Amino acid sequence: MIEVKHLQLDKTKRSIVISDIHANLQLFKKLLTKLQYTSEDYLFINGDLCEKGPASLEVVDYVRNMSEESTNVFITKGNCDVVFRYVYNGDEGIISYMDRRKDSILNEMLSKCGKSLEDFADLQELAHFYQHYFSEELDWLDALPAAFETDDFIIIHAGIEDIKDWQLTDEQFALSASAFYEKGHQANKTVIVGHWPVVNYRAKQISSHNPLIDLKKHMIALDGGNQIKVDGQLNALIIENGTYSYTYVDELTHEMIVQQDHVDPTERIGTVTYPNYQMKIIEQGEFFTLCENSNLGIQQWIKNEYLLVEDGQPYCKDDLSITFLSVEKGESVFIVDDTCEGYTLIKRNNGEVGWIPAYCLSS
Repeated sequence: MIEVKHLQLDKTKRSIVISDIHANLQLFKKLLTKLQYTSEDYLFINGDLCEKGPASLEVVDYVRNMSEESTNVFITKGNCDVVFRYVYNGDEGIISYMDRRKDSILNEMLSKCGKSLEDFADLQELAHFYQHYFSEELDWLDALPAAFETDDFIIIHAGIEDIKDWQLTDEQFALSASAFYEKGHQANKTVIVGHWPVVNYRAKQISSHNPLIDLKKHMIALDGGNQIKVDGQLNALIIENGTYSYTYVDELTHEMIVQQDHVDPTERIGTVTYPNYQMKIIEQGEFFTLCENSNLGIQQWIKNEYLLVEDGQPYCKDDLSITFLSVEKGESVFIVDDTCEGYTLIKRNNGEVGWIPAYCLSS
C-alpha cells in the first residue's frame, strides 16, 4: 500500500508537473525560468530528483528549500530517490551499481566527505556512514509520499496497479513499473507519470521526447529522457483552465539555420528504443540499412554508422531516431549528430528528432 496525499486545488491557479530532474539543477532552473514560475503556481515534482546527473545533493537541497518556502510545492519520490535502501538492506549489487554509475547520490555523499568505497569493509559500515552524515537528506527523501490525488488527476512516479482500489498499489510498482502507458488502470481520473521515457513508446511514431497526453486512456507520460538520451529533454506539463499543454528544455547547444528547403519523400518514421536493439538485415543501402527489429517484428531503416554486428548478430548500438524530417530554409534546428555520411540528425524546435540530408545545412 502506498502513501497518497489528497489535495484541494484552486482551479484558477496554474498547476505545473515536472518529473525526472535526475540531478541536473541547472536544467531544472532553466525550465522554471522558461515557465515564468512563481510561488502562486502549484508545482508538482514527480520523483527521480536524483541519479544519472551531476548534482543529486544540490537538487535535493534546492527542492527541499522550495517546499519549505511555499505550501504550493508538492514532491513525490521515485525509484532513483531511494537507492540508499539497497545499502541499508545489505544488497551487494549496489556496489557494482556505484562502480558503474559515478553520477549517483551515493557517490556524491562519499566524495563530499573525502571517502571512497574502498574505505568501507562491508555494507554495514557503508550504511552507518550514510546514516551518520546524511540521515537528514535521506530521511527526507524516504518520507516523501508516493502519490498526490486531486479532484482531476493522480500524480505518481511510475504508475498504479490495474485494480479498483488503486491506493493498494505496491510501492515497488508505484516507483518502478515499466511502460505504464501500455498497461491499464481503473482510477476514474487522469494518471500523470514519469519514470519511463516517452520515446520508448514511439517505435512507430515520429521520434520525439515530448509528453504523451492521452485523455481517452486517462494517462499522461512525462519522462523526456533527460540525462538518459543524448537528445532528451526535461518536460513540464502545464494544467491551466482545464487544458493541458507542455514545454521543455534540453542541453543541445549546436544550433544551425537550414539553408535549403527539403521535403521528405520517404515518409519513414519511428525510433529504435530500449531494449529493442537486435536487428535482422533485409536490404543494405548507401546511407541506411533496412532491418527487421527482432523484438518488435517491424521494419526500420537504421543509419549505417549505428548498425553493428557482434558474433554474427546485427544490432543498433544505441537509441536512435529513424524518422526522416522535412525542413524549410531559414528554420533553426539543433544538431544531434553531424558525424554520419550524407545525413545529419537534428532536433526541431517542436521536439521532433530525425534525419535530413546534410546539404540542407550547407550554404
